[in-house]
Amino acid sequence: MSEPILDNFLKDLPDSIGAERFFQQFTERNSFQAGKLLKNDGLLSDVLTLASFSPLFATTLLQHPEYVLWLGKHRKESTVRDKEELLESLARFSMTNSQLEMQELLARFRRRELLRIYLRDIRRLGTIAEVTEEISHLADAILEYALRLARQELDNRFGNPLEEDEKGRKRNAKFCVVALGKLGSNELNYSSDIDLLFLYSSDGWTSGSGSRGVTSNREYFIKLSEFIVKLVGHEGGAYRVDLRLRPHGRVGALAVSLSESINYYQKNAQAWERQTLIRSRSSAGDSEIFKKFCDEVENYVFSADETVENALQNVKLSKEKINREHTTNQGFNVKLGTGGIREIEFISQALQLAYGGKDQWLRASHTLISLSRLADRKLLSENELAQLSDAYDFLRRLEHRLQMENGLQTHIVPDEPQKRLIVAKRMGLQNLNEFDETLSFHTQNVNQIFQRVFGNQPFVNKHLGQENYQAELLKSIERAEEQIHLSDEKAESLSDFSQLSPYFSEMLTANPALLNNLPKFEDEFVEKDYIELFRNELSTAENFAQELAILRRTWSRFLLDIAFFDIFQKITPREAKNAQTRLAEASLTIAHEITKRELSKRYGKFKELNLAVLGLGKLGGRGMDYGSDLDLILVYDDEKPLPFKNLTHTEFYAKATEIFVNTLSSFTREGNLYRVDLRLRPDGKNGATCSSKSAFLSYFQNRSAMWEWLAYVKIRGVAGDVNLAIETEAEIRSILHQKAQNADVAEFRLETARMRERLEKEKSDNRSRKEINIKHGEGGMLDVYFAMRFLQLRDNVPDELENRTTLFMLKKLHEKGSLNDENFQMFYDGYEFLSRLDHALRLTFGRSAVLPNNWEIISQRLKLKNLLEVLNLHRLNIRTAYENILQL
Repeated sequence: MSEPILDNFLKDLPDSIGAERFFQQFTERNSFQAGKLLKNDGLLSDVLTLASFSPLFATTLLQHPEYVLWLGKHRKESTVRDKEELLESLARFSMTNSQLEMQELLARFRRRELLRIYLRDIRRLGTIAEVTEEISHLADAILEYALRLARQELDNRFGNPLEEDEKGRKRNAKFCVVALGKLGSNELNYSSDIDLLFLYSSDGWTSGSGSRGVTSNREYFIKLSEFIVKLVGHEGGAYRVDLRLRPHGRVGALAVSLSESINYYQKNAQAWERQTLIRSRSSAGDSEIFKKFCDEVENYVFSADETVENALQNVKLSKEKINREHTTNQGFNVKLGTGGIREIEFISQALQLAYGGKDQWLRASHTLISLSRLADRKLLSENELAQLSDAYDFLRRLEHRLQMENGLQTHIVPDEPQKRLIVAKRMGLQNLNEFDETLSFHTQNVNQIFQRVFGNQPFVNKHLGQENYQAELLKSIERAEEQIHLSDEKAESLSDFSQLSPYFSEMLTANPALLNNLPKFEDEFVEKDYIELFRNELSTAENFAQELAILRRTWSRFLLDIAFFDIFQKITPREAKNAQTRLAEASLTIAHEITKRELSKRYGKFKELNLAVLGLGKLGGRGMDYGSDLDLILVYDDEKPLPFKNLTHTEFYAKATEIFVNTLSSFTREGNLYRVDLRLRPDGKNGATCSSKSAFLSYFQNRSAMWEWLAYVKIRGVAGDVNLAIETEAEIRSILHQKAQNADVAEFRLETARMRERLEKEKSDNRSRKEINIKHGEGGMLDVYFAMRFLQLRDNVPDELENRTTLFMLKKLHEKGSLNDENFQMFYDGYEFLSRLDHALRLTFGRSAVLPNNWEIISQRLKLKNLLEVLNLHRLNIRTAYENILQL
């Protein structure tokens, strides 16, 4: 390959000089491998990218050129490998590298697998949660392998460790490696220590059949733990093992019996020690041991008697202790600095400890899952959730870039300009100003929320009385940089606006400049061509960042326009939902256009972006409402060749998906548009974020589950490559209905009921009994959705192309004889009421399926004095009809 062609691969890399130097050295040492590499554009691009992003991996590939060939076989993998898959790979690696000492073998295997994982990370082929989950699975596999080897060695010495069951019979004692910290929550990074706790089932004696005779179980399991640590954590080993979090810390026994550990955490552990158990799970060995341990100590970690003030104070003291111990002037610390990762983690854990004693659903170990559930319980606002999630993603990726420079456990952003610029480019930012502004933006957001939580300052939508919303709004107008034109007439309508919708009053408080575009009270709602209006506004943008900013400001203006006429009841709820659906479709179309422009800048111009956007849920049913997520499926045409020789379809459309989703959901200073949910894609979190049409159809034809049929009933082509979207929608609907016709009806009915019960339990059981969940709870909207979709598939009644609303489909099912008169009337009347109530809740308080304590404002809006009585009657009727249909 000539130098000019090689330059094409190097020019856009963050450290092109380092990548070029690597390639020269690789060619000098491995001319044959280099020759093969030059014939594979895609692999060459990946190898140079790895070398540019990580001098550590450049060195690894120079030392082990055979890894290049291995990487070529696995570089296109888009799924998260689980523990069992990695154990199989490790077994094969061990067989072909049997000459190595075990410590070195495990370290080499880990390094090789991280090559593949880091490439996915760089290419954004996985979310940050998926990347850290796979890194955690890798540690689990290595620990499990080490445990098996160590167990074999100790059994040869002492025989099996034995215990007595409740009837006095001998049986094998059990052992579990418990993961704590980042490994405990499946959030391990590339250079993390692994925090471990070793538990065994009970005391006793070994069988004595080994070469050294009988010893106590305690001695056996302590030696077993030592052996595991030696295999994985010896100098130059796979991991640094930290055992300081075990009972009694450094002076405690290396392995602890189940009863001893339970007694310690119930009676003697300090608050910070119990806090560490929030992020704990079984990593290797017998998971039943951990389950028993967890069952006994969980209610001591999350105490129902814990006060909010005390829980927050304990976590705050832990954070202050860390601050004192890790003060540094070397540069910003991504983990421990102000607004860093630790503040996000402690926000999550503090609120879990404060409220998790009485709400088991909040007891999630993963930070992002925990934050989402806290927002669902209104302990964080939607904006705070978005800000923390975006900051977590940015800071964790930044942490990864820093650590993979040389494979060190560092969290310090370098101050030296040239090094800092390389870090910025590795983060996809082109200059230091953009990097510094982005870093400052995220850390300021995090610290502001941290101060709010630990200063015990309430956020507006939970604690302010209605009379204070206008006061808060007026204060924000006074502080606004942009001049706000507030006439007497607008001020009067603003007062009513604030009273009727605290949710949108908050939106104006956060961005008072929107007031300049607020309609007048006497205005009438006019349907808008959102696509053309977006295009006109975006015509002034000079780069991607400006496009995102303009898109968000314009979208907020359009949404507020709809809400204004809705609040003052100048449009019906159905008209408001139609307008919001058209706004969402326009946003998707514009995001598709922006994605095409960005791809053209990166790879060169091309004619068409053959990416279809299909909607499920509310978007699929043309029922978008305030706060609705976008449930999306992205499909590309794999039959049309790409104009780029060095890119596969998988690589190109993975990048397209990344840009597309970021355009819609990334949180900037101007906010975000929608939360994008891709979890319903084939194979869920383990599946590619974007599928080829052939793979997508094949999945549903051959591997789809019944519950997925139900989820896809509402699939609709909404944007992107229109022809591809329409074709895919028609073909997938045909497959689903055909499979349903061939399915066993009784089995399908049971699976429908099982999935509905599961969602009801996940979302409703751990709430206060006084709370009413109109979506997930008994007699909620999901009862209607599940029963209706079951009937549509059972009786082959597909959605109408022009009207896909729930009420219309209920009528159609009634006309077709799928619903008898009684069930139809209970469903129709009940859903019509719940739909109006849900809309009123969203308009007034934002997205919430739970009826608030101050529901009087909702009662007034719906013109109902006996709201609770009417609601309970409809819920009872809906559940009755649901049970009738599913024969429960």
